[in-house]
Amino acid sequence: KIYDGKDASYPVIGTFCGMGKFPYSIIGTSEDLFVEFVSSPAGPLLNTGFHFNVGNWPGHVETAGSRNSTCDWLLTAEDLARSGDSEGIFLSVAHWYPPHTSCTYLIQGKPNQVVRLYFPSFRINRIESPIAVFDGDCGESLTLYDASWPDDSRIIKTFCDTFSRAMEKHDFVSTGNALFVRFESKTGSYSGSSLYYWAHYDFFNNTKFGTAVAGTLCDEEFSSWKSVSGYLRSPMNTLVYKKPENSSPLTCRYSFVTDRRLYARVILTVTAINFKEHPFNTGSCDECWEGRLDKLVVWEPGTTNSTKPPSNGLTGGHCLCKNTNVLSFTKSKPVAKIVSSTESLFLELLVDGAHAASSYFKHPAPLFEATYEFVHSPLCGPAVIPASTEGELHFPHLEALGYTEPPRSIRCIWEIRVNRERDVWLHFDKVKFTTRECQDGRLEVYLPSRPDHPFLSICGHNVSSKDMPPLTSLDLTPSIGTGFLPQPSVKIQFIGTTTPARAAFKIAWTELYHLPRNPDGTLMTSKLTEGGATSSPDGGGKEDEPKDIQHLI
Repeated sequence: KIYDGKDASYPVIGTFCGMGKFPYSIIGTSEDLFVEFVSSPAGPLLNTGFHFNVGNWPGHVETAGSRNSTCDWLLTAEDLARSGDSEGIFLSVAHWYPPHTSCTYLIQGKPNQVVRLYFPSFRINRIESPIAVFDGDCGESLTLYDASWPDDSRIIKTFCDTFSRAMEKHDFVSTGNALFVRFESKTGSYSGSSLYYWAHYDFFNNTKFGTAVAGTLCDEEFSSWKSVSGYLRSPMNTLVYKKPENSSPLTCRYSFVTDRRLYARVILTVTAINFKEHPFNTGSCDECWEGRLDKLVVWEPGTTNSTKPPSNGLTGGHCLCKNTNVLSFTKSKPVAKIVSSTESLFLELLVDGAHAASSYFKHPAPLFEATYEFVHSPLCGPAVIPASTEGELHFPHLEALGYTEPPRSIRCIWEIRVNRERDVWLHFDKVKFTTRECQDGRLEVYLPSRPDHPFLSICGHNVSSKDMPPLTSLDLTPSIGTGFLPQPSVKIQFIGTTTPARAAFKIAWTELYHLPRNPDGTLMTSKLTEGGATSSPDGGGKEDEPKDIQHLI
């Protein structure tokens, strides 16, 4: 008889008598084994007795968790954090166990975490020292569940001793914050499991700032009916960067969608870009579209007529890389501020696969940070006003009050487009604010030539100072050329934080034609004769033309 301990009071591992094959080896659960030999009353006829060798076997590693029974473990993120290790470890059963043994490992993370499990070493052998005979398949198995209990509908993978192939250094990742592992043996064993594995596990923050898009690695959607404004950043779960070096770039798409009956515009403000130093990231952002730089691409599908990212900036897209605005970037000035002209906007993060894992795996700092806000509610009226020789804008848009309640605060951004090569004159009339304080309501005029600062700001205390000079075509054109030539326009913003529906104003505008000028800059004049023909004042016309003329200026 062989006992699992210091004396005969410990459990019996096995009794071996008569004739037969002795197990290949027997491994106890501790540093002691007690062997009892009882001979026949007649004594051995051949004086052979028995012979065995005794040796030691590596015990167990220090597992950061709590054990409920012989081999049922609870491994939590808190236990791993207290141990000071970045990864937890557990091993296959290396000692004897009876038939129908089940060993479990519940790996439990915090809310918004996911669990990763991988095997640095994994071997599958035949069952060398079974206690019970089993002739079928899968006498011993190891099953991974994407759940906190053995839910057969959430099996990730099952390894069997008879037909499975070991998978070393392959990441098994849960979708929730728990992963359950169960080892089962129908035969039992005198010398440990036929499935020899060395398992590592760790936890990753999988917090999403929007709604995760099913079937994608890291895409998120931000809809106005869930949150009007918010914060976003690159994926918290750095497992997404663990890609083979020769793979395609990692892409994470962030979609901002709303309904025109709720909001007509999206404001996206990229506050920081923190791509790591890498040979591909040292180039100029002039190569942003075609190069292999880590980058952010922003575009409006309603403008490009495609959900695919643009390949250049000719359709109004934006490409931002590590060196974008690096000289002028300050905490008070964002990297980029993009105001959409339609109700949807896409932001896509692209990281080159050649260095994604080495640069960003287990790198907690965000690659980019941004904020978003849905603006221009129905009370504002149309967001984009087509070019015309003259027009008027009225606030509030009273028709909207028939199907929406007056908001507590509002932000309207109108784009008044102007025909090319024309100036425009704006006139504010019947302007009324709810209070005299600028924080309660203000009107601001922005020009493409200086988009960061308002050209004119009107509040309740200076509502009388609303006269504007004519705006020239140069004022209506962006000062920095991007290859994309937008329609000349004026942007007018109204921000109201206190009962904005009580505010009211009218804005009228008239386009002004450019008069022809001489090379020296003076106005070019001409003569209009009685017959309708024209001639220049220097007499360059026909000699028989009448001389009574009218100068047109």
